[in-house]
Amino acid sequence: MDSFPSCTPLTQSHDTLEQITLQIASCLDLQLVLTTITQGLIDELDGAFARIWLLGPGDLCADCYKAADCTDRTRCLHLEATAGLYTNLNGEYRRIPLGALKIGKIAQGFGSMHTNDVLGDDRLPNKQWMKDNKLQSFAGHPLMFRGELLGVVAIFGRRPLSEKEFARLAVFANKAAIAIRNAQLFTEIEQLKRRLQAENLYLREEIKLQHNFEEIIGESQSIKAVLRHIEQVAPTDSTVLILGDTGTGKELIARAIHNLSSRKDHPLVRVNCGAIPANLVESELFGHEKGSFTGALQRRIGRFELADGGTIFLDEVGELPLDAQVKLLRVLQEREFERVGSGHSTKVDVRVIAATNRDLHASVKTGSFRTDLLYRLNVFPLEVPSLSARATDIPPLVEYFLRKFSKKLGKQFDGVSNATMDRLTKYSWPGNIRELENVMERAAILAKGPMLQIDDSFLRTDPAPQPPVADTLEEVERAHILRLLHDTSWVVEGAEGAALRLGLHPNTLRSRMQKLGIKKPRPSN
Repeated sequence: MDSFPSCTPLTQSHDTLEQITLQIASCLDLQLVLTTITQGLIDELDGAFARIWLLGPGDLCADCYKAADCTDRTRCLHLEATAGLYTNLNGEYRRIPLGALKIGKIAQGFGSMHTNDVLGDDRLPNKQWMKDNKLQSFAGHPLMFRGELLGVVAIFGRRPLSEKEFARLAVFANKAAIAIRNAQLFTEIEQLKRRLQAENLYLREEIKLQHNFEEIIGESQSIKAVLRHIEQVAPTDSTVLILGDTGTGKELIARAIHNLSSRKDHPLVRVNCGAIPANLVESELFGHEKGSFTGALQRRIGRFELADGGTIFLDEVGELPLDAQVKLLRVLQEREFERVGSGHSTKVDVRVIAATNRDLHASVKTGSFRTDLLYRLNVFPLEVPSLSARATDIPPLVEYFLRKFSKKLGKQFDGVSNATMDRLTKYSWPGNIRELENVMERAAILAKGPMLQIDDSFLRTDPAPQPPVADTLEEVERAHILRLLHDTSWVVEGAEGAALRLGLHPNTLRSRMQKLGIKKPRPSN
């Protein structure tokens, strides 16, 4: 639900305060309730201006006008509605500490306050300002709901108010508090509902994904070293940067870290940074408000908000555009973000695990990755070895995939031939474990008996291109494009293509390939 029930319109009446009460009682849009109250007070009581502050977290302490008078920086009064002479919510009184100024004292237990002599009342400073605006009366009331402070409502008037009007204001403040709390509760329920819907959608998307493994397989010293590092860093909340070639199982490592952490009962939200169009990265990560851009038909919760309390896994973080890197840096530094189209910050408690197959230090030198973001991400670097560096783990991985595809395909396999195992252990596996899985699945599909046979036709025969030592910018560019083309099996277009990873249009990449003399190797006969 993106729209709130509208308030009942006002009718003509001698008791406008009562009409305002009826109007806000039927309204569940918090901002509309607050606006109706403040504007109604202006219209009914010939007010100069009326304001409502609501109790909220201490969030702008560095810029607060009265920070020196604040004794509790965990919470303060937030200016949420204003009408009359002043309509700016971001002025010097946008935050008021409890106990500071007359508003903070009313909130802290000083009680309601009213006067028809603002110039002679010592509780009200700034006499010249009141003279300039021809102010005569003031009334301020705490907004209380079942003994809980919600905030403060206050009005300055240009004429004296009668005792009856002051008394009606006190009764009205109590009714306004009820309407405000009802709208707050409705908003909280709607937010929880939207979050639940977003979580369900995300989980449905996750179920569709094919994860490479259910557990980490291997007994080599290199993979055992990785496991020891996982055990050490998992219980902490430190940011982890997982480094490794494509297909080495970086997402599996991220899941292991999350499952061994105190956040395991909360979501692990995965974002493939390289698969998101550049113009949608910010919306995908941080969400957007309804109408914030063309096509934003409703508010969307971003992946960071969805991961609140849990872990976010930023796969291929090196593919993020520079403007998105700036916003990611803010989340890491301040633990808050703004939805696209929103002027308010949202606090978030998320552990960040990032992964990349890029050399981020080299990306920093070329200007495609921010130095400060690299330092923020590189708190605990964890390098996943390539499959060729852990060849002793190939036999147990082969056995694992045999069991997996036997169950999936409904076939019974006794194992692989000695020649096949020898061939698999000696192969370089440029696509790492993902390539091994694909080869095993293809062999299992084609198998005609219980013993799996894999010959050279299943494996890549084109040697990995060896780029020359690069001295010129053109040579660096050529070597980089060659490496990505090799990693993507010479796929140019699509979600798994080299063009997307390079941030280029496919036709632009083809043009660069032609200019640099890059051609796809012909398969050997």
